[in-house]
Amino acid sequence: MKLAAALAALLFAASTAHAAPMTAADWAKAEATAAALRDKALAGTLAYPILSSLTTEIGPRLEGSEAQHRAAQWGVAKLKALGFKNVHIESFPVNGWTRGEERAAVVGEHAQRLFITALGNSAATPPEGIEAEIVLFHTYADMLAQPPGALKGRIAVVTQPMVRAQDGAGYGQINAMRTFGPVEAEKRGAIGYMIRSLATNSVRTPHTGASRPAHIPAVALAVPDAEQLDRLVALGKPVRVRLVSTPTFKPGATADTVIGEIPGRDKPEEVVLIGGHLDSWDLGTGAIDDGAGVAITAAAAKLIADHGSTRRTIRVAFFGAEELDFSNKAYAAAHPAAEQANHVVASESDFGAEPPYAIQLPAGARASDYGKALANVIAPLDIYIDRAPATNGGSDVESLVGVPLAELRQDGTHYFDWHHTPDDTLDKTDPHRMDKAVAAWVAFVDLIADTDVDFRALAATAPPAPTGRR
Repeated sequence: MKLAAALAALLFAASTAHAAPMTAADWAKAEATAAALRDKALAGTLAYPILSSLTTEIGPRLEGSEAQHRAAQWGVAKLKALGFKNVHIESFPVNGWTRGEERAAVVGEHAQRLFITALGNSAATPPEGIEAEIVLFHTYADMLAQPPGALKGRIAVVTQPMVRAQDGAGYGQINAMRTFGPVEAEKRGAIGYMIRSLATNSVRTPHTGASRPAHIPAVALAVPDAEQLDRLVALGKPVRVRLVSTPTFKPGATADTVIGEIPGRDKPEEVVLIGGHLDSWDLGTGAIDDGAGVAITAAAAKLIADHGSTRRTIRVAFFGAEELDFSNKAYAAAHPAAEQANHVVASESDFGAEPPYAIQLPAGARASDYGKALANVIAPLDIYIDRAPATNGGSDVESLVGVPLAELRQDGTHYFDWHHTPDDTLDKTDPHRMDKAVAAWVAFVDLIADTDVDFRALAATAPPAPTGRR
C-alpha cells in the first residue's frame, strides 16, 4: 500500500510539473468566483428536486435489487439531462441479500410482541422460527467477555444505548456490536442475536444495518423493545423469545455505479471525485441515506458547470452498493492505480441533508493558499476548516490508494433518529438546508477544480497534525 501511494504521488507530480504556479492575484480571482457560486447556491439549487425525483420515482433501492437497477437508469437519464458528459454505468457483483418475513415475541408468562428488523447479511431462521431463552448484556463488551460455549443454545441480546452527537461519534463507538456481533455471538454458541437499534430516538421503529455474515439470525430491536427486555430480565425470571426471520441471498446479483463528468478544459485527466451512494436500505426511501448526498453533489457540479468549465474534470459518482460494503472495492478495481494517480481529491457526501459545520482537508492543506481561500468563502456559511486533517473521505472511496481525501462534516445531531429505518423519507429534508450544503460543496470543489492545488505535495511537507484544544 505504501509503495502504491508513493507511485501515485510521483505520477501526479509528473503530470503537474510544467504548470505555471498560481499567483496571489490568481487566488484572489478564484476566491471571488467561489464566493459568487456560493451565493448563487444559497439562492436556490436543484438538490431538493433531484432528491424528490429519486425518492418518489424509484423509492427504496437495496443493492442488487431490481429497484437499484432502475435507480441506475434514473441516474444516467438525470446526469445526461443536466449536461454531464461520459455518463455510464459500472456494474459489479454483490451478494443480493433480500429481507424476508420477520417477527419476534416474548413467550410465556409475559407474552408480548417485539418490534424487530433483520440486519443486512443475516442468516435466516427455519421457516417455523427459533425459540430459546435469552441472555441479555447491557454492553457489547460484556458479551465479548463470555468464553466459547457460554451462550450455547440461547439467543444473545445486547442492549447498549447509543450516544447522540453532532459528528455521529456515538455511532462509531458502538457499531461493532451490529457489524461483528453476530459472528461473536455465534462463536460463543448462541443460536440467535438481537441488539438494541443503533439509534438516538425512542420509537418502535427498529434500525437495520449491515453485519458480517454468520450462521445465526441477527436482528435489531426497536429502542423501546430493547428497554422492555431490560426490565423483563430485571424481574429475575428466565425470558424466552420466539424469532422468525427469513432473508435470502440471490446468487449472481449485481449492482450499478453511475458515473458522470464535467470535463476539464486544461487538464481533463486530473479528476476531482465527489458523489454519494445511490443504493439505500429497503425500509425507507433513502432520502437522508443517501439520496441527499447524490443530490447535493450533482447539484454542486451542475452549478459550477453552468458558470463555465473548470481546469480539471469534476467526476460525480452515484455509488451502487455502499450499505453492504461493495462500492469502494468496485470503484477502485474499475479505476486502477494509474488512473487513481490523477485523482486530485476524493470526497463523498453520506451523512444526510444538513449543511456541514466543518471541513477536514488533506494534510497540509489548511494553511495553504487553497485552505485560506476556502476558509474565507465558507466563513459566511458558519463553517470552519478543522485543524485535524481528513482521514476518511467516505465509505465508497476508502479503497483508493494514495488519493488525497477530504470530508465535509455535516450536522448529524438528528441523523440517527431516522437512519436505516422506514422513516428515512423525503419529509426529513429541507430544501434551504440542502442549498446551504450545496453552497459548501460548490466552494470546496470549485477551488480545487479551477486551481492548481496539489494536495499530495502539500501533504509531503505538512507538519504534524495539531493536538489538543488550542
